[in-house]
Amino acid sequence: MMTPQSQPAVQDAATQGTSSEHDFDFLIGSWKVQHRKLVHRLANDDTWQVFSGTCVMQSLLSGHANVDENVMHVPGAPYKAVTLRSFDPKKKTWSIWWLDDRNPGHLDVPVVGSFQNGVGTFFANDAFEGRPIVIRFRWFDISENSAKWQQAFSEDGGETWETNWFMEFHRAQQ
Repeated sequence: MMTPQSQPAVQDAATQGTSSEHDFDFLIGSWKVQHRKLVHRLANDDTWQVFSGTCVMQSLLSGHANVDENVMHVPGAPYKAVTLRSFDPKKKTWSIWWLDDRNPGHLDVPVVGSFQNGVGTFFANDAFEGRPIVIRFRWFDISENSAKWQQAFSEDGGETWETNWFMEFHRAQQ
């Protein structure tokens, strides 16, 4: 059986990136977020849950890190989460961690990657419900007042992907 550590490292393609410490500057500030998330992941089910949220991001360590706080207005089960991002200037890559108050003692495995041609792509080997998976995050369609993010899982080392979460960001009015 493959473990997350023994899976093919699809993120190797992203370990030497083209990023800079300014890649996430677009996200600084306050945002309204529209979420669309699969109810059952990796279950051949296309039932989506739609909900709103907010995100407030700030830069840290002279741009080499940033953190955002997210409020998820999931019907019947709202929660808060934090995203921490750290830039490695030698590799020109970002590492991204997720922590939420549903399980505050657990910090997710970081996804690692970079931006190229305005699209940020990040990967991690992990497990979902005891099964080894590869996780992919993508940031795209980025402008001053909007951006899109999506998460996908692969059970076959990156050959096929199930996109299971979309977020559309719109800058909050001041």
